[in-house]
Amino acid sequence: MRTYVFIALLLLSSATVQAQTKNLKLTNALVIGQLDKPEDKYTLEINLAEMMAANGIKTMASLNVLKQGSAPEMLASDSISNVLKAQGIDTYVLVSVRGYDRKFKPATKHDSLATELSTGHLFPLYRDEVVSVTFEFSFYRNGEFIGYDIVKLGGIGSRDGVLKKFRKRVGKRISKSWK
Repeated sequence: MRTYVFIALLLLSSATVQAQTKNLKLTNALVIGQLDKPEDKYTLEINLAEMMAANGIKTMASLNVLKQGSAPEMLASDSISNVLKAQGIDTYVLVSVRGYDRKFKPATKHDSLATELSTGHLFPLYRDEVVSVTFEFSFYRNGEFIGYDIVKLGGIGSRDGVLKKFRKRVGKRISKSWK
């Protein structure tokens, strides 16, 4: 009986995650990496922007909008939002490292765009002696939360290994459930 309950909960939780990305229909996006180290942030933004562009999604990395060292909360301001809308971008994709455990569950509470941009994220892209990393994606359109996704990568042994698996897994996710 316990096994049936576990399987039912597992199926229910996976359906919830898919439902949060089912109606995204991304056509454009500003990619915002929320990592503490600038080199990790830029690497993640560029990789995600390249993968989205390869899938026909008009993208821009936040490093092309903000000056280096600027506060990311500025991206939620009306002036920058209007400039981005004039360029055809109304959707923000926030990506961060949630942690290094494979047992993370999808978040149930989602903050406003301004609050999420001001939140600190202390995890680097790769840490020695960890074998898994979990990435979190939050989607905002016109300042409103529209979707959430979580990607777990296992069997990593280096920073390059993280990026290689990230490109493979997230690339599939973009083409199947984000578009």
